[in-house]
Amino acid sequence: MFPPDFLWGGAIAANQAEGGIDEGGKGLSIQDLMPRGITEPPVAHPVPDNLKNVAIDFYHRYRQDIGLFAELGFKVFRFSIAWSRIFPRGDEEHPNEAGLLFYERVIDECLSHGIEPLVTLSHYETPLHLARAYDGFRGRQTVGHFARFAATVMRRFKDKVTYWLTFNEINSVLAEPLLSGGVLTPPSQLTLADRLQTVHHELVASALATKAARAINPAFRIGCMVLALPVYPLTPNPADIIKAMEFDHRNLVFSDVQARGRYPGYYHRWLRDEGVTLRTAPGDDGILANTVDFVSFSYYMSACVSARQDALGAGNLVRSAPNPYLDVTAWDWPVDPRGLRYVMNQLYDRYQLPLFVAENGLGAKDELVLGQDGEPSVDDDYRIDYLKAHLLQVEQAIEDGVPVMGYTAWGCIDLVSASTSQMDKRYGFIYVDRHDDGTGTLERYRKKSFRWYRDVIRSNGLSLHEGGQ
Repeated sequence: MFPPDFLWGGAIAANQAEGGIDEGGKGLSIQDLMPRGITEPPVAHPVPDNLKNVAIDFYHRYRQDIGLFAELGFKVFRFSIAWSRIFPRGDEEHPNEAGLLFYERVIDECLSHGIEPLVTLSHYETPLHLARAYDGFRGRQTVGHFARFAATVMRRFKDKVTYWLTFNEINSVLAEPLLSGGVLTPPSQLTLADRLQTVHHELVASALATKAARAINPAFRIGCMVLALPVYPLTPNPADIIKAMEFDHRNLVFSDVQARGRYPGYYHRWLRDEGVTLRTAPGDDGILANTVDFVSFSYYMSACVSARQDALGAGNLVRSAPNPYLDVTAWDWPVDPRGLRYVMNQLYDRYQLPLFVAENGLGAKDELVLGQDGEPSVDDDYRIDYLKAHLLQVEQAIEDGVPVMGYTAWGCIDLVSASTSQMDKRYGFIYVDRHDDGTGTLERYRKKSFRWYRDVIRSNGLSLHEGGQ
């Protein structure tokens, strides 16, 4: 059973939902050079056909959208604060008051409906000036600028926001240094040392934000946020077992540092084996000792690895072998609900900290049709089936003894995909009339899954055990 205080809700990111890129004093971010997501190299200058310029216009429609979240019964709403709305270049000494006022209105709207804000400080949106000036978090200078940004917004909202996440999917920076770390240097020109230096700077920045949070309001609850990717060996061959262990190490080092406060031994070995020496500053070890209160994560798929290179496929953020026991989505992401229970047990066994499922969902092509009541809707039984299967595994993890704080379904309202920059890859319970070519009215419509998730929340998960949908 789900605990009575379980935080049910949904999640979005500023760059995928807000729009309003030239309003309220907002500056440019790396997203302004990524009109095709991570599917193509960044462009040199912002272009008008970037769907994220308008996205779903949450900037102007947040009251309507939060009203729909309240109708769903949300207990929590996860969103991010766009760094470049608060510090347009990223390095100013004083914040942009218009940006702070916007997020204050969003937070107040949530609170008026009894919805707890869960704020992500950095969600794939490094200010463009910092990317150009310092190569994002590859440069140590960006660490201090992030720390100022984090402290600024936490001080402003110290009496209104309890739950904070530092970096979204921080472990994605190895695979996607631009998206995750603001590194403009092409990946082909980055050495492993460059990537690991970027990792170190982000981990120090995250710890500095956690340290500041403790001083600003001891009642804050600070979480890290990682991309959870449980890994299975392709065969029982010991070489595959070791390969899976090494894969896990590359992934878990980020949460190891944020939850335990130090680099683990296997990471030091990796640095030695690769001949990499990190450039650290005096006091970095002490900074990293500022650990989080809970571990949050996204979960979309598991991975399967082999010591045989010819067994590996193209993958999404990582190369892995096709798992013959799993189906895949339209975007070739393996569907593995039981992997969620597995990884939740793994994370809790490792850290003995509460967990928060900060992202989970199904990207699919939805068709808007007239429902029986004459209102436009989407018969997204496939999404209901997917989410139900995963939520039942969350419940299984709770029965295993894993303390779980909450669950925020990703893209609770349709938004622009981070990886492909599409609108037609939809996740939401709420359909937004906008398409890949930029057409559409931006009207909102409740999908069939809207009513289903509302019932799940109302029953605190009991409806998951009822027949039908």
